[in-house]
Amino acid sequence: MTASNAPSDTSPASDQLERIAAAATGKSEQRKQIDMGHYGIRIAADGTWYHQGAPFTRQSLVKLFATVLHRDEDGGYSLRTPVERGRITVDDAPFTIVDAWYDDAGPPKMTSRRLMLRTNLDHIVTAGPDHRIRVVTDPETGEPRPYIDTGNGLDALILRPVFYDLVDKAESLERGDETVIGLWSDGVFHELGTL
Repeated sequence: MTASNAPSDTSPASDQLERIAAAATGKSEQRKQIDMGHYGIRIAADGTWYHQGAPFTRQSLVKLFATVLHRDEDGGYSLRTPVERGRITVDDAPFTIVDAWYDDAGPPKMTSRRLMLRTNLDHIVTAGPDHRIRVVTDPETGEPRPYIDTGNGLDALILRPVFYDLVDKAESLERGDETVIGLWSDGVFHELGTL
């Protein structure tokens, strides 16, 4: 017998048997994700990605990693593939909004307009029932910090120049004893603040 087909004195491990059975039956193998700990990746508040303190220089690599970015149950962030997962640090929100405009296609009814927002990674988000804008007041400075939900629990910080443009486009509504300002998009009024 040759070495490649010689009998073995050891039996296969249980995980090997599961892989062999899956291959024989055509069923996909159930793999457990390997926890890689912390990847040494940080997303700064301005949306810049860093690895071990150095900024990523290839935007295409950042866009690739963003496709496997997830929000963890504990509020943290991780990069997950079917095989492994590792934690990363996010200083504020993983994305930033760098541009916004109204898509005026469709009927001119005010509540049917769609506000389109572009992230720093060129992902387009339409403000609406599934992607709401919210404004949080910074407790230390009292300044507004506007965000939009981009999906899967991942937020984008609306950068200050974009937010000011949105405030310029806002309309006011009376609500009880106060006047709120905001924007209509996809049938939803997104409140930006009060007067």
